[in-house]
Amino acid sequence: MSRDSNYDHQITIFSPQGRLYQMEYAFKAATGASGLTAVALRGKDSCAVVTQKKIPDRLMDPSSVTHLFQITPKIGCVVTGQMPDCKAAIQRARMEAADFQYKYGYPVPVHVLSRRMADIAQVNTQSASMRPLACILIFLAVDDEKGPQVLKVDCAGHYLPFFATASGAKEQEATNFFEKKVDDMKEYSCDETVRCAIMCLGSVLGSDFRGSEIEVGVIDGKSGKFGTLSEDEIEDHLNAIADDTES
Repeated sequence: MSRDSNYDHQITIFSPQGRLYQMEYAFKAATGASGLTAVALRGKDSCAVVTQKKIPDRLMDPSSVTHLFQITPKIGCVVTGQMPDCKAAIQRARMEAADFQYKYGYPVPVHVLSRRMADIAQVNTQSASMRPLACILIFLAVDDEKGPQVLKVDCAGHYLPFFATASGAKEQEATNFFEKKVDDMKEYSCDETVRCAIMCLGSVLGSDFRGSEIEVGVIDGKSGKFGTLSEDEIEDHLNAIADDTES
């Protein structure tokens, strides 16, 4: 038994090396529990997010399974991790967004909502009577002042903006893919942004997929509203990617 084995019984106890083992376990649950990968990026005037869609039981209604959620009409979110924790976090985000609008009379900016959710997540790490939620949230919106925004909030309370990011089982592979395209993506149109995200997910999974096997969320800068693509629209993008690859 290792010397540090007695330091993982409480979330508030640091090991002699300065590690919080319960937080490391929470990150492992958030990234690996579902086995899914989600990717998000922002283009010139739009944002796109793509995640896998796996139906755990053939008897389930496929329309009831999703990892994409609308927080407000103009803010979308993709979650990875333990689904009950994810839904609790989504419900809290919606409540915070509604509370902000009620208090101040205008919709909550996405960076304000992300910071608030990160603050709540960090408080959960301070008390032995609480536990962090095993989920990672990626918020996306097209802000009136800052333009397209992609922000990632993890279970420890980090809140960071990204040009492109990923979460889940293949997070590092997706990050490596985006790093090669970071200079080009700043000028991507809405369709190019969506296709880059789909290509990234296909690359890291190492296999082709059908429109029913992924979920795609988009915010176009013209309307600023968050929406999801239908299976037919996803198939159109997959066909366009295949045509570009062949040519």
